[in-house]
Amino acid sequence: MALTPSTMQPLGTPAPAFALPEPLTGNTVSLDDARGASGLVVMFICNHCPYVKHVRDELIRFAREAQARGVGVVAISANDAENYPEDAPEKMAAEARQHGFPFPYLHDASQEVAKAYQAACTPDFYCFGAELKLFYRGRLDAATPGNDAPNDGADLRAALDAMLAGANPPEPQQPSMGCNIKWRAA
Repeated sequence: MALTPSTMQPLGTPAPAFALPEPLTGNTVSLDDARGASGLVVMFICNHCPYVKHVRDELIRFAREAQARGVGVVAISANDAENYPEDAPEKMAAEARQHGFPFPYLHDASQEVAKAYQAACTPDFYCFGAELKLFYRGRLDAATPGNDAPNDGADLRAALDAMLAGANPPEPQQPSMGCNIKWRAA
């Protein structure tokens, strides 16, 4: 496991389009399908990462709250499933079912979507406003395995609150830290 920070691309960046399979349902979900009337949160996660496991319950709570406020939420796994079989589509479906994910959990087998978002780690979070311009990128909160910081989604919640209130993006925005995305060999 290599501790990797998110890339922190410029605020205002348009959300890259995607159309990816959802292993749980067999449906294809696009950017337009995933967005809500008030915006969209895109999360890059995977099954095996201890950082994702540490915040999984909070991700579910946050997603339900965001969706109730008109914000779509989607999770994407881009890990090389051949070399990391815990992240294979059938395991993703089992994970979504077991934990009752209230959001689509999509598989980016080509890794092109992760590259378009400049995703670097799991978990990695992107919050886009109603016009799908980047408002926040970075961490959920300060909690990581092994520290005593509260696992409360404070950073992402504060960003969502500011976005929905029409305020400026919060500053500073802290990068997420987690396992590096497992890229396929070229």
